[in-house]
Amino acid sequence: MKAVCWHGSNDVRVDTVPDPKIINPRDAIVKITSTAICGSDLHIYNGFIPSMQAGDILGHEFMGEVVEVGSGVNNVKIGDRVVVPFTIACGSCFFCQRDLTSLCDNSNPNALAAEKMYGHSPSALFGYSHLFGGYAGGQAEYARVPFADVGLFKVPDGLTDEQVLFLTDIFPTGYMAAENCNIQPGDTVAIWGCGPVGQFAIKSAFLLGAERVIAIDRIPERLLMAEQNGAEVINYEEIDAGEALKEMTGGRGPDSCLDAVGMEAHGTDAMALYDKVKQAVRLETDRPTALRQAIVACRKGGTMSLAGVYGGFLDKVPFGSAFNKGLTFKMGQTHVHRYLKPLLEHIQNGRIDPTFVITHRLKLDEAPHGYQIFKDKKDNCIKVVLKP
Repeated sequence: MKAVCWHGSNDVRVDTVPDPKIINPRDAIVKITSTAICGSDLHIYNGFIPSMQAGDILGHEFMGEVVEVGSGVNNVKIGDRVVVPFTIACGSCFFCQRDLTSLCDNSNPNALAAEKMYGHSPSALFGYSHLFGGYAGGQAEYARVPFADVGLFKVPDGLTDEQVLFLTDIFPTGYMAAENCNIQPGDTVAIWGCGPVGQFAIKSAFLLGAERVIAIDRIPERLLMAEQNGAEVINYEEIDAGEALKEMTGGRGPDSCLDAVGMEAHGTDAMALYDKVKQAVRLETDRPTALRQAIVACRKGGTMSLAGVYGGFLDKVPFGSAFNKGLTFKMGQTHVHRYLKPLLEHIQNGRIDPTFVITHRLKLDEAPHGYQIFKDKKDNCIKVVLKP
C-alpha cells in the first residue's frame, strides 16, 4: 500500500510499504477513505518530536471502512464506516474506566521510555513517534487499529466523511480545551492560535456559553476565519496582545485563556528570539511564547486551558504570576472517546458544520506538498484533507 512516511526533518515521502495485518484478536483493519494533516504533525515534520525512525508512517486523523476484524471485535463488522480516535485506549484500565482515555495504562508498549521522560506514560497515539507507542499512522491506504472494540466509532448513515473526520482529533480537542475553561455565563475567553484547533475552540466556546471570544494570531486568513466564527481578533504583529486584552476587558483580563499554539509559538519580542535560539540548539524543547502571554493576561482567579502540544522543558515561564493570581490550569491530550457521541449530536443537529475549516483537499500522493504549504502558511492553507 501507499503511505506517508517520515524520513527526517522536513522530509516526508509517499512510500510503498507492506499492508497491515491483524496481530491481536482486538485488532481491525480499516481501509482509509479520508485522512488529514494536523498541526501536531508539523512538530514531527519540523524535527521536534524525539524517537522518530525513518520510514515511520504518519497521521492520526483518519477514518474509513472496516475490511477485517479480529476475533475479539464485536462492535463493528466488515463494511462499517468508522472514525478512529487518535488516542489509543484499552477501555478497561483505571483511567479508561474514568473516561480519561488519553491516559490509558495499557496501550503504549513503550511505556518505560515515556515514564523516563514524563514520570508516567500517557496512552499510545497513532503515527506519533515510538515514545507514544510506535503505531503506524493513518496517512495511508490502510491502517491497523488496536483495541478496535473500544476505538472504532461507527458513523451513522447520511453523514459525509468531511462532516465527521475531525471527530478523530481537532473537534474534540478544541471542545475539551473550551470545556476546560470552566466557561460561565457572560465570560470572555481569549484564545491564542487560530489554526484548526483554535477555530474549533472558538466554535466550542460559544457552544458552551461564552459571551465573547477574543482570538490572537498573525496570519490574515486565520484571523478572518476567526472573525467569521464570531470572534474579535488581535493581530499580535500589529498590536501588543496583552495591552489590547486589558483594554478590551476593562483592565480585568479575560476570564479564561486558551493556548492552542504549543511548543512552536512565534513572537515579536526578544524573549521569542531567545526561545528560538535555545530550541535550535536543543537547550530548550519548547517555545512557550503564547503560554507566557496567556498567563500574564488572564484575570485573577481565572483559568488557563492548554490544548497546544508541549513535549518537554520550558524556560522562563512566569509561574509567580500564575501563583499570585490564583490561576487554575487544565491541560492534556484529548480524551477523544468521551466526546464522540455528544459532538456527533452537535453535527447531526446542525449546530456546527466541521467542514468550515477545510481549505485544501489533496490526493495522498500530494502529501509532501500539503505538509509544505501547511508549514509555510502558503496558498491560504489552514487545513489539509488527504484522499487515499
